[in-house]
Amino acid sequence: MNSARDTRKPPRDPMTALGAMSGTSLDGVDAAVLVTDGETIQSFGQTGYRAYSEEERAVLRAALGQWSGRAVDAATEVVDTAHVEALVGFDEIDLVGFHGQTLAHAPRTRGTLQVGDGAALADRLGVPVVWDFRSDDVAMGGEGAPLAPFFHFACARWFGAAEPVCFLNLGGVGNLTYVDPGLARPENPGALLAFDTGPANAPINDLMQARLGQVMDTGGALAAQGTVETGALELFLAESYFSRVPPKSLDRNDFAEMVELVAELNDADAVATLTAMSAAAVAQGMEHCPRPPGRVLVTGGGRLNPVLMQMLAVSLDCPVEPVEAVGLDGDMLEAQAFGFLAVRVLRGLPTSSPATTGVQALVGGGTISRPANETAETA
Repeated sequence: MNSARDTRKPPRDPMTALGAMSGTSLDGVDAAVLVTDGETIQSFGQTGYRAYSEEERAVLRAALGQWSGRAVDAATEVVDTAHVEALVGFDEIDLVGFHGQTLAHAPRTRGTLQVGDGAALADRLGVPVVWDFRSDDVAMGGEGAPLAPFFHFACARWFGAAEPVCFLNLGGVGNLTYVDPGLARPENPGALLAFDTGPANAPINDLMQARLGQVMDTGGALAAQGTVETGALELFLAESYFSRVPPKSLDRNDFAEMVELVAELNDADAVATLTAMSAAAVAQGMEHCPRPPGRVLVTGGGRLNPVLMQMLAVSLDCPVEPVEAVGLDGDMLEAQAFGFLAVRVLRGLPTSSPATTGVQALVGGGTISRPANETAETA
């Protein structure tokens, strides 16, 4: 297995890239194809999804926040197996962008950990795999997250945005990307600003699992029956994270105390309050945008929660819409992002910047692994 840095001349023609993402919501593996040269998007292709079983989610939850040991090894096995099953059916692929599963993220102290063996995946699929996207950014003083902003810039260009726009990903953690499509490249000063807004679906999912044995509040049904506890909401917003200037990022469990703030509430009120916390965190984050955006486009599972979407619509001063409003796929946008980033890594283009992760200089993070039977050419 070859995990060395690639030394070949960067390809110039568009490539067919398959991106894979397993997010902090721990629901499963998203897989999506796009054709791109790493700067523009030519087209989108086939998609797929492989859900985690209840047993697999339990293994992953047991490893959250850990950096090594048996729990991490068990989680790695789950991640590798699920990704092979999710990706093996895709044909005519030039390369794969493999995010892996984040178990721990502490960029200021210990670093960041995404489990999954990209080299083994390259052997199994028979195509190059780009992986370990975050480590180089963290090593150079960056937050290592979020990493989708360079792709968001390409998306804004793809659908013809004429004014600043925000992409809001509501997965386990919420993250916001401000895009000014009037600038030529995503690395240009002012083109992007990105950061984690706060917790999104993770605390809601965790409470639903703990209290009711359910994976999520499907369709916001339980939140719709509840009343928001304003005292708990005010305590949540008093957290110092919200006053920090971005870029900034979070671990999935950084706001675990949210559940404690609603511990005495009934199920419906607790879920309604957690949902309001997620929306309020976004509203706080919007204050950091350099200019008011023309619209906020929401991706991730949170866009399917009408209660959360209504809370956002009330608290923000611009239209709030799912990304499907501009022809994008809100279930697959992050998977597509890592296919796009894989091509950028192969071409030697940056994948993060001071404005997206706080890194000291432009970074093109990622390790390229080639199948064992493929010999890499040298430049």
